[in-house]
Amino acid sequence: MRILLVLIAVSAAAIVGAAFYFRMAPMPPDVWHVDPDVAALPTTPNYELLVEEDAPRLPGTPEQVAVALDIVATSEGAVLIAGSPAEGFMTYVARSRFFGFPDAISMRLHAEGEDTRVDIFSRSRFGQSDLGVNAARVERWMGKAGAQAQAGQGS
Repeated sequence: MRILLVLIAVSAAAIVGAAFYFRMAPMPPDVWHVDPDVAALPTTPNYELLVEEDAPRLPGTPEQVAVALDIVATSEGAVLIAGSPAEGFMTYVARSRFFGFPDAISMRLHAEGEDTRVDIFSRSRFGQSDLGVNAARVERWMGKAGAQAQAGQGS
């Protein structure tokens, strides 16, 4: 019984330690702020990269879309670590709720007529699989930002 309690205590300490480590892991901008168009692909499949013809197109100017993307990202708790919406090139860090696993999301905006092309690279720092989190985030952010940018055009 005593061994079981020790094993439970050690396991709990390991989980808390891991959660602390992942939550506090630094995300240096000089490493993570990369242009999606020229980014090197990770060796693991835990990313979503959409550029050129695969990139989403959102209604509005790059300025409108950048503001909408910033609102969406920060409303979900993502933190801007480099670039700015004014530049049309920004990188955010989003962390999972429980362990705080960090993901970096870099975006560069390009005007295309009345729309804006969003080249986006969302990738996990740790692990082999992201269980589809990065692809889901890209889809969610593009949907919300597209609606925000569209609403901003009517103002």
